[in-house]
Amino acid sequence: MIMLFGSQRDYDAITGKGRDAWPVEEVAAMHAFMEKWNRELVESGEFVDAQGLTAPVHARRISLRDGAPVVTDGPYAETQEVLAGYTIVECDSFDRATEIAARLADTPHPAGATTQGEWHVDIRPIAETTAGFDL
Repeated sequence: MIMLFGSQRDYDAITGKGRDAWPVEEVAAMHAFMEKWNRELVESGEFVDAQGLTAPVHARRISLRDGAPVVTDGPYAETQEVLAGYTIVECDSFDRATEIAARLADTPHPAGATTQGEWHVDIRPIAETTAGFDL
């Protein structure tokens, strides 16, 4: 699983909110890049699934307090990085998954765009059995 991260601030910039809003052309270039990246994975037979997640402001956090569930709306502060989307690939090796994920380093973005931290994605194998947890 290739996990992409972002913050509410990143979502706001991409959707045109705030002082760091991305130009429409830059957003279109990013979407075109991602579509091409996904299409190439489909064509290679390595694509399994991919989804983008809504902005963190739409999230709810459920916790327990004295044994009862407590629901908090929009639990993420603007500066907190969260999972923004994922892509699941099925490929020959962890190194190949790393190679696929590394191509995201070329994702277009506006020249002066700031993100809420250093750009990165994480990759993790999906455990198919409890043996995959390395307990």
